[in-house]
Amino acid sequence: MKFHNLFTSSTSACFEFDNKNPFYSLNKFNIILNGKELEQEYEKNVFSVFGLKSDTEYTIETSLGDFSLKFRTEKESACLCVLDFGAKGDGINLDTVALQTAINACPKNGRVTVPAGTYLTGPLLLDSDMTLEICKDAIILGSTNPLDYPVWPGEIQVGGSIGLLQTSTFEGDPMASHQSLLSASYKKNIKIVGEGLLDGNAQNSIWWVGHRQRPIARPRMLFTNDCENIVMHGVAVKNSPSWNLHPFMSKNIGFYDMHIMAPEDSPNTDGCNPESCDDVKIIGLHFSVGDDAIAIKAGKIYYGMKYAIPASNHVIRNCLMEFAHGGVVLGSEMSSGIKDLEVSQCVFKGTDRGLRIKTRRGRGKNGIIDGIKFENIKMDGVLTPLVVNMFYFCVDPDGKSEYVQSWEKQAIDDGTPYIGKFHFKDIECVNCEYAAGFFFGLPEQPIGGITLENVSFHMAENASAGQSAMMSNMPDFSKVGLYLHNVKEVALKNVSFKGVVGDEIIKINVDNFVTD
Repeated sequence: MKFHNLFTSSTSACFEFDNKNPFYSLNKFNIILNGKELEQEYEKNVFSVFGLKSDTEYTIETSLGDFSLKFRTEKESACLCVLDFGAKGDGINLDTVALQTAINACPKNGRVTVPAGTYLTGPLLLDSDMTLEICKDAIILGSTNPLDYPVWPGEIQVGGSIGLLQTSTFEGDPMASHQSLLSASYKKNIKIVGEGLLDGNAQNSIWWVGHRQRPIARPRMLFTNDCENIVMHGVAVKNSPSWNLHPFMSKNIGFYDMHIMAPEDSPNTDGCNPESCDDVKIIGLHFSVGDDAIAIKAGKIYYGMKYAIPASNHVIRNCLMEFAHGGVVLGSEMSSGIKDLEVSQCVFKGTDRGLRIKTRRGRGKNGIIDGIKFENIKMDGVLTPLVVNMFYFCVDPDGKSEYVQSWEKQAIDDGTPYIGKFHFKDIECVNCEYAAGFFFGLPEQPIGGITLENVSFHMAENASAGQSAMMSNMPDFSKVGLYLHNVKEVALKNVSFKGVVGDEIIKINVDNFVTD
């Protein structure tokens, strides 16, 4: 079976099968590297090899066929081990200074390697043109002392023509934040690779307690501000204080073959939240988190009016989402717009919602979501597989106000967002509970268009009842089919239902409805 190279560093490489199977390969397989079969057995479409030598050519094949591929690892200038800089790796002594010193000493195109051990640390600042390797059985463990996490202001006043300099953000607004465990600002060409673990240790700290009352936002595991060419490969991420991966206003970002973990009840532990980024690839990730698995964001109204930098050119492929609020979510912070997003070959298991778009009045006229494709997806036990909600009530002070939640037609103004056309194709949903799909546009700005092609919905026999979308004045649903309210165009092609109670399709203020 053919496969292609997704990413190569000086010490690792990642590959993806050329098939149409969501997340899993057709059969389990072994990797053969330079003629030697590796012991580990694999079962995912995306697979990796680690511990390679720099600037070396390799030949890789699998036990599934006679296809082979040659690749060469990147050349590096030096490799620095953190133990040589005084790191203990015993999980007791604080290793922040030793780790940061190794990073500071790393020459251009060099690698800082973290060998097996547990490295208790505060936040670390990454630099341009470097690789941080977290080796197998190595754990970078976040300190539980909040005083070890400096505070970054949301914005600072600087001289010259720049004026305000953006330094920190959370949930779509400039906001003072505790420094993230790994962070970079205005840097480029950074790789974080390896088979080790980045552990936020939040379950043993104060971060998950009274989180909504904190005047300063909690740390994330990775935060990049205005960076370029950032890749994270292989490293597992666990128990983040809040969002796990948060690239902000950054370009050319890649996340490959990773596992992102947090308890189901951990607050705001979103898996991956690119915000106002361009060219983002999220491929081969496994999510099991306490909030949304992937949430594509583009700021609230302040950013939308000042910067208007949309989230653009995102690819999400071959990912597994479990126990998340939403599998792939757009918004609700989308005031700069979201465009050109492709989601394919993903599996959702037990998430509250599958593919979810959420916005509200007040997100702004630049808040345009369009050019979105969802294809070749399997869902099992998802309460409501498809949701597009323009009445989302969020934690903003006005989230439940009359202006935001009124079903009466309002004037279209600078605060009115726009949701365009969406194409859902080749999607299989079993054990749904609340509804097959929930689509609710604004009366003054209906959803542009919904196309469902080759989509099946099977309701769970003992389905529970609940809210399909977070909005006011809606009753609980159970075994409802497609609910369509304020939508301009709807096209259904080979769409089937099983176990729906009542009408399979409920239409309210739908201008043009076509079905085969």
